[in-house]
Amino acid sequence: MKGMWVFFVVMLAGIFVGTLWNSVPAIKDNAHAILDPSVGALLNWNVSWGMVIITAVLTIIITLLQKYTTDQETLRQLKKEQKLLNEEMKKFKDHPEKMMELQKKSLEFIPKTMDITMRPLMYTAIPIILFFRWFSDFFFVAAGASPIKIFGFFSWFWAYLLLSIIFSMIFRKVFKVV
Repeated sequence: MKGMWVFFVVMLAGIFVGTLWNSVPAIKDNAHAILDPSVGALLNWNVSWGMVIITAVLTIIITLLQKYTTDQETLRQLKKEQKLLNEEMKKFKDHPEKMMELQKKSLEFIPKTMDITMRPLMYTAIPIILFFRWFSDFFFVAAGASPIKIFGFFSWFWAYLLLSIIFSMIFRKVFKVV
């Protein structure tokens, strides 16, 4: 349950910071002061390739945080046990009483896994929310009358989402992150 509380508190803090973006100028101004000359310059150079580079860098940072702030061995062991349990559940799909027992056992893995996997969220949630608010400002201002399309047809949000999924799969495999 600790993992759920961490998730809940960090997400509330992130939402709180995100909602203060326009009402507390220091948050917005500091984010722009840091990101405009770095990330903004990259997007101004080439919006499509800039977004690819930015997404790759953010995803590799998040992946490395996941690797080094979670207990990878315990996660591997939990996944192995879950896999064995799922195989056993397939054998007993015609026996409801045994299936219920196995499903109950399966539910015991959720809090354990949650406690381990929520740790990196403490380090990434607020920076990512600030990044998204900055992206929103950057693309709104830069777009003017017509929206900017990445690779000709993606909005910044969909480009980031798709690229982060692709990079995450690659980096998780390369760095052997569970």
